[in-house]
Amino acid sequence: MAGISKLVLVDTDYRRRAAVSHDLAGSDIHVEPFDGADDLIAHWPSAGVLLIHDNGTALNQVVAFMARTGNWLPCICYAEQPDPRRVALTVLAGAIDYLPWPLAQAELRHALDEAAERARLMSSSKLREAVARSRLDRLTRREREVLEAVASGLSNRKIGEVLAISPRTVEIHRANMLSKLGANHTAEAIRIAIEASLPASSDTIAA
Repeated sequence: MAGISKLVLVDTDYRRRAAVSHDLAGSDIHVEPFDGADDLIAHWPSAGVLLIHDNGTALNQVVAFMARTGNWLPCICYAEQPDPRRVALTVLAGAIDYLPWPLAQAELRHALDEAAERARLMSSSKLREAVARSRLDRLTRREREVLEAVASGLSNRKIGEVLAISPRTVEIHRANMLSKLGANHTAEAIRIAIEASLPASSDTIAA
């Protein structure tokens, strides 16, 4: 499997970690196991492909860390009986593939080959875009409208006029929007919108 020399395995279950390590024994891939997202983040590797057991929180922690630090690594997730909606959200968050557990050796090796190829094609900017889009999905329709207007440079008063709401209500939506995006200030929220290629509302532009 040219291109993959290290697999960074994140799973709280030592039996699954042992099974994956056993399946790849004898290959040219070094498996570096971690017992959870916190352990991984505390000892972040400089290279490799992430293989993460999706327990509902691990991927979110890892993606948030990569977004915050810019230390991007290609990621594959797996879970028992993965829910289709969860798979879609995970891929949207930046995962390259999502596999069912138990992992078939052939399927895992194929996914790693794909990860190597897609990692070469997917620049860090594309990964940041995927992360930013996953953050935008947390917003309500009104919060997205406010973000679009803010990104267009409109004041709270003008946003209120365009959306037919009071400036105070605009402030509330802005505060909620910043909180959901994990942004400390408006400029950071605008950066997230830009990275997500958020289209400006035609109504907002016209205003």
